[in-house]
Amino acid sequence: MSVENNISLKKVSLAIVNLNNKHEIQIISDGVNHLDGVKNLKIDLNTKNISFEIDKGEDQAEVIWDVFNNLKDLGFKIQTTKKNYPVLQLSCASCANSSQNVLRLQPGVIFASVNYANEEATIEYIPSLITPEDFKKSLQEIGYDLLIDESEEGQEALEDIQKKNFHQLKFKTIASLLFSIPLVVIAMVPKLMHQPWANFAMWILATPVIFIFGRNFFIGAYKQAKHRSANMDTLVACSTGVAYIYSVFNTLFPHFWENKGLSAHVYFEASAVVISFVLLGKILEEKAKGNTSLAIKKLVGLQPKVVTVIYEDGKQAQLPIKSIQKGMKVLVKPGEKIAVDGKVISGSSFVNESMISGEPLAVEKIKDSNVYAGTLNEKGSFVYQAEKVGSETLLSQIIKSVKEAQGSKAPVQKVVDKIAGIFVPIVFGIAFFTFFIWLFFGGTHGFIYGLQCLVTVLVIACPCALGLATPTAIMVGIGKGAELGILIKDAESLEAAKNIDVVVLDKTGTITEGKPKVYDSKWFVPKDQYLVNLLYSMEKSSDHPLANSVVKNLETDSPKFISNVHLENIVGKGIQITYENINYFVGSLALMKEKQVLISNDVEEWMLEQLKQIRTVIFFGSESKILSAYSISDAIKPSSSKAIACLKQMGIEVVMLTGDNEHTAKEVSKSVGIEKYKAEVSPKDKIDYVKNLQSIQAHSGKNTVVAMIGDGINDSAALAQSDVSIAMGNGSDVAIEVAKMTIISGDLLKVPQAIKLSQRTVKTIQQNLFWAFIYNLIGIPIAAGILYPINGFLLNPMIAGAAMALSSLSVVGNSLLLKYRS
Repeated sequence: MSVENNISLKKVSLAIVNLNNKHEIQIISDGVNHLDGVKNLKIDLNTKNISFEIDKGEDQAEVIWDVFNNLKDLGFKIQTTKKNYPVLQLSCASCANSSQNVLRLQPGVIFASVNYANEEATIEYIPSLITPEDFKKSLQEIGYDLLIDESEEGQEALEDIQKKNFHQLKFKTIASLLFSIPLVVIAMVPKLMHQPWANFAMWILATPVIFIFGRNFFIGAYKQAKHRSANMDTLVACSTGVAYIYSVFNTLFPHFWENKGLSAHVYFEASAVVISFVLLGKILEEKAKGNTSLAIKKLVGLQPKVVTVIYEDGKQAQLPIKSIQKGMKVLVKPGEKIAVDGKVISGSSFVNESMISGEPLAVEKIKDSNVYAGTLNEKGSFVYQAEKVGSETLLSQIIKSVKEAQGSKAPVQKVVDKIAGIFVPIVFGIAFFTFFIWLFFGGTHGFIYGLQCLVTVLVIACPCALGLATPTAIMVGIGKGAELGILIKDAESLEAAKNIDVVVLDKTGTITEGKPKVYDSKWFVPKDQYLVNLLYSMEKSSDHPLANSVVKNLETDSPKFISNVHLENIVGKGIQITYENINYFVGSLALMKEKQVLISNDVEEWMLEQLKQIRTVIFFGSESKILSAYSISDAIKPSSSKAIACLKQMGIEVVMLTGDNEHTAKEVSKSVGIEKYKAEVSPKDKIDYVKNLQSIQAHSGKNTVVAMIGDGINDSAALAQSDVSIAMGNGSDVAIEVAKMTIISGDLLKVPQAIKLSQRTVKTIQQNLFWAFIYNLIGIPIAAGILYPINGFLLNPMIAGAAMALSSLSVVGNSLLLKYRS
């Protein structure tokens, strides 16, 4: 997408990826021309571009958003970019909400979400219309900043900024406390507080706390006020500023109140201590928030900094990891971490892969074994060839997925965001309402008490606790999942998993090992090299998981590959070719019957014998008869039965769907304890089955969820259809890409663990929100003086400041407990 006259955004040009013919031009024209603000629509099929002008006075971002959505609904794709950027200078949940709203208003931004817990923005945008520099500029205008440098140097710069900010915060906190302590002593000790110099001494002590150590609150409040917004800085600046100014007035002009028979009380200690407590709360909150992303830090720390490389002449050299390129030979010694993904070419060892799979047992590595970055070599030495480096490694992909997932928002967070967005204005309304109530109905001391209550209400109100309640729990929950070898791609799936009602399981690679092996074979015609070559070529060209086992079995016959074999896939049943005017088939019994291939008695007898031993039978036939058959067995994973029993104990119904034959499906389901199964299903049948389960639930009115667990390309459509999609990590890339969760080790026992993790995470979110709401619901009325008519109690602003800091810490602390709950 390109834009002419970017200031007024008069003309916009869109490049559509899948614009192919004149009929589609008419579809776009009909779908976009009627939209408000769109004028002079033009569509060019050659360049695959559409252009239009936006009426002056129209909301540019809204018009572009409408056009984008309409094109999407019509089935047309505009290329977008989705990235995460660190946001600087966030001080509370309201800040995250303000910066998020600003980003969403930028023309060309499709989606924006700012997470206060990890201080990151997730932005999906049209790169030719708007750039990261535009995001940065828009946030700087309201007092925040965006780090858009994605290089390694940029990440190091971010760490330096964070360290510098933390040290500055630490210094300000300690310094403000050193000034506040004597201030409180003077204010609280009767012999000192009544000395003629007391007010001036407190003024001197409070001033640096307000204007030096607490200056960022006032700067932040000013920037927010310029844009008619408010956040935590506004609350702190107004409350402490009012208290300080009132105290200065009473110090200089005490007779103003004394002449009216009132005491000229000062609140220097309250203004300084509130600043000190808020700073202290922030420093503790930063440390606690840092612990919520500990899983990411552990993952990032898994890669070694230096690698031993072996050159062609046999010489060895130590290279930094960023210098490693594909094809290089890397030496791994005992106790060293593996740097990049690759394949063993010599030597053997046992490698601990628990850091990415969650499995404690070391895995044996021999020639041609795959090794992964971040895993730990335990005993022997070996040399492997680098195949994936940098961002391509499994570890890098896991880190990226975990980061994105930790930055995503659970559905409940949307409600919390709305509350956080209006929280500060509501608090100001309550504070001033409180002041006027005291002023008119508080009697002689109404003004003084009203002022104290106004300050206390502003101090005690805490949007941070609300803002941290959900994201901190999500961050810890997803991090815990990564440690267990469960890769969770977004907060929504983590929240939804607790509601799973039915689990639909694929068989091969999910319940079974996914490593089929030919146990027996038989030729029903004289074995001929021509037929061996033909069968080998058919299976070699097939992408079915069982085909590879037949290929390996045939390799002992020294087959030759026939390159001009062109396959026709018969979905869910097998493959077919026409070669030298004869049709040949490889597949299931159902395929042979469909093609009317003769099944002789000796074929049937051999097949039944194999089926008794829970083996899958693959037939190779011509138009007239069965030529040969292969019985294939795929061992059931040792943990499958236990995992299925766990799911059933949790009240979850378990169903198995497989493309395998009825007999094998029945025996496998029986051996793992599944009562409900369906055999000989196609990929479409799997989708229909999931849809049917979902429609039954919809009609029953139950708030339940269907989970699909699979590992193959044939499972990907059903995974996409399901409410919670879980892929086995040892399966196809397509399945892993589609699924919202991935079990890296492929162990089914991780599924009950994922569900329990979801339950614990959602429970933690509920607890956090409960305490955050209760704190404000109870704290604000007490701060307003609701107890005064009953027992004469008015809350001291200093105590309110401490309570505000503790509210955020309690929420983060509760989230961190997730790490230790079993």
